Amino acid sequence: MTTQGRGLHAHVLENLGPAITSGEYPPGSVLRTDELAERFEVSRTVIREVVRVLESMHLVESRRRVGVTVRPTEAWNVYDPQVIRWRLAGTDRSRQLRSLTVLRYSVEPVAAGLAARNATAEQCAALTEQALGMVATSRGHQLPAYLVHDIAFHRLVLRGSGNEMFARLGDVVAEVLTGRTEHQVMYENPDPVAVTLHVQVAEAVREGNANRAEELTREIAVGALKELDILSP
Repeated sequence: MTTQGRGLHAHVLENLGPAITSGEYPPGSVLRTDELAERFEVSRTVIREVVRVLESMHLVESRRRVGVTVRPTEAWNVYDPQVIRWRLAGTDRSRQLRSLTVLRYSVEPVAAGLAARNATAEQCAALTEQALGMVATSRGHQLPAYLVHDIAFHRLVLRGSGNEMFARLGDVVAEVLTGRTEHQVMYENPDPVAVTLHVQVAEAVREGNANRAEELTREIAVGALKELDILSP
């Protein structure tokens, strides 16, 4: 595909995907290739490429003589980072954030406990580095810089667990943290208590204290849920 073709493909995908996840095209809706090509002023080849991507996310399915049908919500790949991004940009953002934060509450404390047992010396050092980076960027309205360290910290916890299933959730958590920041569902300056808890988690993991690492990480998740109650009712 040419550079221009990739640009057209991305343009259509970034319009059609959110339209589906926001309910503009509710489940059961039938999308016609010709109509979509006309609407977006692109070739049917571009539309077919976009549909293949949407099919890989389980958002739609193609049937001969029927067209492209939007699938029920429960069939969607809700762990796909792009699907998460689209849903967080929609009107159902609050419910999505809560659902994803509950997932974090269920997974990350266990991952932190495992990381205290399994993380390498290099991972422990990197975890401390990212926690200190969070401290350094937690004041002065530096949310974009803070986000970089926050995402890296949580990816390290998940990878450090030694559990490949947890590690694969790194992209999911990254989208949750990014969504909270981009859609202003967190304070302009991160909660100092939460920042301190991250530093303490890094210490507990480095010391091999699994129980403390798990408890502290659960406190972080509880705090995130409380923040949602305040900022995204």
